[in-house]
Amino acid sequence: MKRLFKSYYPCFAALFYFISGSGQSYVPVYAGIADQCSETRIIQNLTEFENLGIKSKGTAAQANTLTWLKNKYLSYGYTLSQITTDSFSYGGSTSVNLIVTKTGTVYPNTFVIIDGHYDTIYGPGTNDNGSGVAVILEIAKLLQNVSTEYSIKFINFSGEEDGLLGSQHYVTTVVNGTVPKMNIRLVFNIDEVGGVAGANNNTIMCERDTDNNPSTNNAASNTMTAQLIACVNLYSSLTPSLSYAYSSDYVPFENNGEIITGFFEGNESTHPHSSSDRLINMDPAYVHQVARAATGAALHFAKATQATLDIATNEKDYGVSFFPVPAHNRLTIHRGDLGGVSYRFTLTDLSGKIVLDTQIQHPGTEETITLVNLASGVYSAAVIAGEASVTKKIVIE
Repeated sequence: MKRLFKSYYPCFAALFYFISGSGQSYVPVYAGIADQCSETRIIQNLTEFENLGIKSKGTAAQANTLTWLKNKYLSYGYTLSQITTDSFSYGGSTSVNLIVTKTGTVYPNTFVIIDGHYDTIYGPGTNDNGSGVAVILEIAKLLQNVSTEYSIKFINFSGEEDGLLGSQHYVTTVVNGTVPKMNIRLVFNIDEVGGVAGANNNTIMCERDTDNNPSTNNAASNTMTAQLIACVNLYSSLTPSLSYAYSSDYVPFENNGEIITGFFEGNESTHPHSSSDRLINMDPAYVHQVARAATGAALHFAKATQATLDIATNEKDYGVSFFPVPAHNRLTIHRGDLGGVSYRFTLTDLSGKIVLDTQIQHPGTEETITLVNLASGVYSAAVIAGEASVTKKIVIE
């Protein structure tokens, strides 16, 4: 992302209006899916992205990154029929946009686009924009088996660093070249969300359309960005800040009259567009929280269908169970097939607040947790052991 400066909305009253005006509530099963975001997997993808080198136009590194991306989506369960490419030439070289389409159950011809660029200049670009790539891959993996009302297109653009050329080509030849024109519900752009190593990375910029050419899409962008802010609060530990969109791949969509929003890191790194844009200068825990927020937002914007949410949340439950149901003063955890590994147990209330968080070391087949001073109601109970994560609803009386 080419940014000369960064501005955010300083009026806390206005920010409160955006958050409170969204009308959203916490969805436990959305949280259960967001909880499955893996920091280990994110670090692995960032490391692999970095090792692919400088991904500028016409290079073997860019071509190898395109192949790497295709293989990632295939490994997550997407099929070759869901993967398409959009090629374009400039400066004597050919670059390729990669598009993965997940068809909606109710509105198959209306799309939520989740995008970010994979090209880099002057360095491996692990933050700009390997971080966005890693977040998009995480969302794609977790939503692969989740039915959504709206179709989703995960798009990895090239040519961003040379002037948004890939996204502009896609808008011109695909969005506007479709008959009838492609119907886009929202474009959610994720660019440079890696944070700064050693800093207190607790803020994410939520970007909205403030451009006046045209201005007809600004109000809808405001509404969607308010919903994005609410998702940050509901499904991550980050603090959202209201900002505005510019100099990234949502701009051609914005200029085309589409509704856009986006994420950008709160602490802006000085390393992008240099050889030092590497994982060592980033905060992977921050990327993990961004992925949680983005996953919750994707589920919200594409409208995950309730019939499949519980299946997706417990896609592999490892035989883990909780009893009695309802619980009173105690809750027993049966570890199922998790083996003897230690695990983390959390209870989250309907507001999204973690009310109980404990590490179970050297667990037996069953472990009993004392429930102290917890109000009656529905909670989200989660067991996390490495990359294995099981989340289920429980009731406490």
